[in-house]
Amino acid sequence: MLQIKNLTLTHKKDLREILSDFSCVFNNGDKAVIIGEEGNGKSTLLKWLYDPLMVEEYCEAEGERLISGEVLGYLAQELPKEDQQKSVYEFFSEQESFWNQTPKELNQKAVKFHIAPDFFYREQQMSTLSGGEKVKAQLMRILFAEPTVLLLDEPSNDIDIETLETLEELILSWDKIVIYISHDETLIERTANKIIHIEQIRRKTKSRFCIANTSYTEYLKNRSSQMENQARQAADERRQKQIRDEKFQRIYQSVEHAQAVITRQNPSGGRLLKKKMHAVKSIGRRFEREDENMTAMPEEETAIYFELGTKDSKIPSGKTVLDYSLDQLTSPDGSRVLAENISLRIRGSEKICVIGKNGVGKTALLKKIAKDLMERLDIRAEYMPQNYEDQLDMSLTPVEYLNTTGDKEEMTRIRTYLGALKYTADEMDHPIRELSGGQKAKVLLLKMSLSNANVLILDEPTRNFSPLSGPVIRQMLAAFPGAIISISHDRKYIIEVCEKVYRLETHGLVETNLLSEG
Repeated sequence: MLQIKNLTLTHKKDLREILSDFSCVFNNGDKAVIIGEEGNGKSTLLKWLYDPLMVEEYCEAEGERLISGEVLGYLAQELPKEDQQKSVYEFFSEQESFWNQTPKELNQKAVKFHIAPDFFYREQQMSTLSGGEKVKAQLMRILFAEPTVLLLDEPSNDIDIETLETLEELILSWDKIVIYISHDETLIERTANKIIHIEQIRRKTKSRFCIANTSYTEYLKNRSSQMENQARQAADERRQKQIRDEKFQRIYQSVEHAQAVITRQNPSGGRLLKKKMHAVKSIGRRFEREDENMTAMPEEETAIYFELGTKDSKIPSGKTVLDYSLDQLTSPDGSRVLAENISLRIRGSEKICVIGKNGVGKTALLKKIAKDLMERLDIRAEYMPQNYEDQLDMSLTPVEYLNTTGDKEEMTRIRTYLGALKYTADEMDHPIRELSGGQKAKVLLLKMSLSNANVLILDEPTRNFSPLSGPVIRQMLAAFPGAIISISHDRKYIIEVCEKVYRLETHGLVETNLLSEG
């Protein structure tokens, strides 16, 4: 059993309460997903649960965690800096339990996670692995230690579709406790049986949470129904209040008028009116007390919304956006040939997605394509890399990064847009390095919007958006009037946004159908 008692998390910099008086009990068989918008404290909660010292630098924590002999295994959202310069072999060999694995067990693990059997012994630096390979390496090292509780921060980020299915099987078959954060709605729908929803309402001035022992689909259905019922009841009570108040006001004015015109020659009538006014005021005070118990209008975080592109972003259907060919695609360090005979042709406002196994070279290919397209003058291309640091200046604030002109009117416009993306005034002035992954992604999307690009090159565009924002982001990208060239393992994104899907194999790009692959 794992228990959290009366936990309150407060951000040290802006004194904002991330979580208030949170209590929860986790038992064997719980597969709990933590959901909420970007920057709402999901990762902070998971870090504190694993080791309170991990949040001490930026967050004040009050509360208890009762572990009761459980062995915790923690997967960080990003590969820790201290591990990035290690070789793959060093990374695994530092885990004592790695040496207890037999060659047969290692081979079974390699097959399960769709990697080569020699992966564990590579001298390749961890930082040069693909995003998915980094996640797989961390997850396997955790499993070698045989934990009883899995704390997984974005385990679905960057891993290929085959491994996503392996992850689903792992979570579903885990008979102990799993607590995870994910932006993959399909994974959540298929695995979660406990929902922890963290919200920041009233412009992020008030923290609220909900714990529901149900599936994600059922939770959304129940939440929507409850919100609708509450809104309907609150609106009905306010209509009844208006009718009542209008009637009360007529009675009050009638008695007040009678008091004003009654003559002194009628003292008994005056006394009666005085008593009547006293009774009317008493009724008014009762109404005020009743109004305090009226059903409140439902409060929820406002959805993000902004448009990508304008009518000028549309590309004529006959225009060739990309006619690309590459004889050989090599690994970043040049040591291996990843794929050969690659060709890709895109015309007009097509939206395409490249899928494939981790380490096959999808990101390396997209970087090459992005470099060529961004040098072109006949199109306006913008690039969202898998590693946001490749594009963002982490020392700048979002406003400073986006305001390229220094113009005050432009700064006001940017702040308005950031507000629509649910940034608080404080967050607009935080260095980008202090923002969550989703907030950084929003900065890049806003940059694309402000640049009026007509070609978007996106490496895992939905990977850091909450499952609640996911539908909005997909709708926004689907409505983009220009061309999109992307990499994604997000099954909903591929189905809802992309018109063509290509699988990168060692012999090149092969057009495929995700639905036919299951």
